[in-house]
Amino acid sequence: MYLYGASGHGKVVKEILDDSGIEVKAFIDDNLSLSDFFGLPVLHQANGLEPIIVCVGKCDVRRQIVEHLNCKFASAIHSSAVVSPSAKIGEGTVVMQGSVIQADVVIGKHCIVNTKASIDHESVIEDFVHVAPGSTISGNVHIGAGTWIGAGTTVIQGVRIGKNCFIGAGSVIVKDVPDNSKGYGVPFRVVDTLK
Repeated sequence: MYLYGASGHGKVVKEILDDSGIEVKAFIDDNLSLSDFFGLPVLHQANGLEPIIVCVGKCDVRRQIVEHLNCKFASAIHSSAVVSPSAKIGEGTVVMQGSVIQADVVIGKHCIVNTKASIDHESVIEDFVHVAPGSTISGNVHIGAGTWIGAGTTVIQGVRIGKNCFIGAGSVIVKDVPDNSKGYGVPFRVVDTLK
């Protein structure tokens, strides 16, 4: 197993894999000044290496890296996470400590369900979404690709959040959010449109 991204997020993913008894052979990173990180060597190219988990928190950067890699991807789910047997989780996705994923949830590829996040029944999380620590996604919520859900955010049931949105920490979302929206607040309000 190889982890792309010598970062704090990479450290957490390594420990998830350690907990599962999966050996991480090295980190991969574009920073040529790094030769070792968190007790492992750092390689500077990914050719021929697999499987890989891309350990970059930022949704758009994670997508760019994945699109340039030609390899098999792996997923990581911490043993303390509670994942319904009816949930579906895509390749490259990481589910961190204490998270809860309920019945019939669908999580796309290369997502991050961060520490103690909760995603309730029949929600759909598209590719490259990051649900930050302590967020609560109620039932039947749909979150579009590339969206960042800030730490401690609450999304009420049945809401649709568009693609490529940035939801500020601690927000409470009570109605649909259009694509490319940036905002925050209780209740959530859009303050800008992302390009």
